[in-house]
Amino acid sequence: MAQHFLLSGKARTLSSYEVAQLSDEQAFELICELRWGSKENVVCPKCCIQHIAYRIKTRNQWRCKHCQHTFSVTSGTIFANRKKPIKVYLFALMEWVNAVKGLSSLQLARNAKLNPRTAFVLSHKFRKALLESRDMQPLSGEIDMDGTYVHPAPRKANKKSDRIDYRLKENQNPDKRCVIVAREHYSAAEKANNVLHCGAKRSHVFVAHTESQSVVKSFADKFINPNTRINTDESNAYDVLLPYYDLRTVNHKEEYRSDLGVTNNQAESLFSRFKRMYYGQVHRISNEYLLNYANEIAYREDNRRQSNKTQFIDVLSRCLKTTNENNEWCGYWQRKIIHQEVIWQ
Repeated sequence: MAQHFLLSGKARTLSSYEVAQLSDEQAFELICELRWGSKENVVCPKCCIQHIAYRIKTRNQWRCKHCQHTFSVTSGTIFANRKKPIKVYLFALMEWVNAVKGLSSLQLARNAKLNPRTAFVLSHKFRKALLESRDMQPLSGEIDMDGTYVHPAPRKANKKSDRIDYRLKENQNPDKRCVIVAREHYSAAEKANNVLHCGAKRSHVFVAHTESQSVVKSFADKFINPNTRINTDESNAYDVLLPYYDLRTVNHKEEYRSDLGVTNNQAESLFSRFKRMYYGQVHRISNEYLLNYANEIAYREDNRRQSNKTQFIDVLSRCLKTTNENNEWCGYWQRKIIHQEVIWQ
């Protein structure tokens, strides 16, 4: 039996201890290197001109020679207006990356000695960076597609006589949402070139009110190339794809895998990790941030065979490329910007 990737040495190339041991200067240099390539030739976040700006060493800041704007290494990024030292954010990110099934804000607060509100906002900044930098190119080749429902029904009443039938439309939970995923497989050539290239490599997730034909069709038209092979379950929501794609179906009421070898296990794998995060870590997900959580799990699934150092550098780079404009997480507890739920129609 093949060794699980997380048991191999390739999975752990950086530890939280090593990140915690970084000095303030080392953490500063790491951010400079990832953002600009050096700490001399920098880019002003206001006028966007790259040049050797005047360095204010006592404050670890620069002053632009063109617009006289004073800025730091995190100015204009999602970490702008930070109150903690840089290495605290690096340690928190390392803890967040190492949690392969997600990390609750309360646990992050204990690990990094942060206020729970600070940990909540910081973890959502990581998710925002992943969401805004995701690859939205259409999927092709072989794809697994499926949906799962979140917040399906309220808690049942204590007395059996007081309980209602939640199968009826009028008794449905108004907060009920459907998370739908499409996952692209590695090609045969990619599998042959690298033993770690197995299963799915790229995922698109979105949130809808229900798993309907209109929702599935509009998503497929935008994000799946024509004539692509799509593996689904027996839901009639995917029947609308039959004229345009090579649709293969497995009836989960009868079998997990059809006699022709059809499964949608890659989509089920993502939902398995998602439910483990939902029930085992965060316990409650607001619909306003459901897409952020679903996309986080999609990222973790797509990078499941990357080392934790690679993931750490990748997420940190994405955070530094995410601007602070219209950032609902800046002044979140003062409700300066109200987050709007993202629903696929």
